[in-house]
Amino acid sequence: MIAYLSGRLVFKDPTYVILDVGGVGYQVKISLQTYSRIKDEEQLKLLTFLHIKEDAHTLYGFKEEREKSLFLLLLSINGVGPNTALMILSSLSSEEIEVAIASNDVGTIQAVKGIGAKTAQRIILELKDKVGKSSGSESTAPLGFLHSGNKVREEALQALITLGFPKAVAEKNITQVLKKTNGEISLEDLIKASLKTP
Repeated sequence: MIAYLSGRLVFKDPTYVILDVGGVGYQVKISLQTYSRIKDEEQLKLLTFLHIKEDAHTLYGFKEEREKSLFLLLLSINGVGPNTALMILSSLSSEEIEVAIASNDVGTIQAVKGIGAKTAQRIILELKDKVGKSSGSESTAPLGFLHSGNKVREEALQALITLGFPKAVAEKNITQVLKKTNGEISLEDLIKASLKTP
């Protein structure tokens, strides 16, 4: 229904952006992949998918066609909704997902919060013939610069809570990651590592 939005970036968060398109502000949910590619663009074009439920119309946005295609493929799997698909795309790069599916790597898919063994197996089984037909050589985009400690911690915490983590668990995961890295970590990497912390 809405294939893409092109407009002025009004607000950017690791989990969503607000785009001003002709005076209308669209709130669009995004993955960490898209967040890390947006940088500080003022004018932004996002490929979109509109998910309609009885009680909500939610827009999901993607910087690249490859990510949107993976999102739609993940949605085709029984038991994977848009928020779970977005969680997978936030935890792993498109390339990592494609490699995991191609190599039957259930463990990598299962490491994503909210993905059980059966769902991980189903994703691999059903998408094996559909994924990675395009060139798999695209490298992941360079991630953002290092932020100062507390701001990064706060933004990462907010992002994890938005993704469905209880606040206490999110804080514990972030603390563990920051200890391992001595705080020298970008916001995107901090959120990714926290998503994978058991």
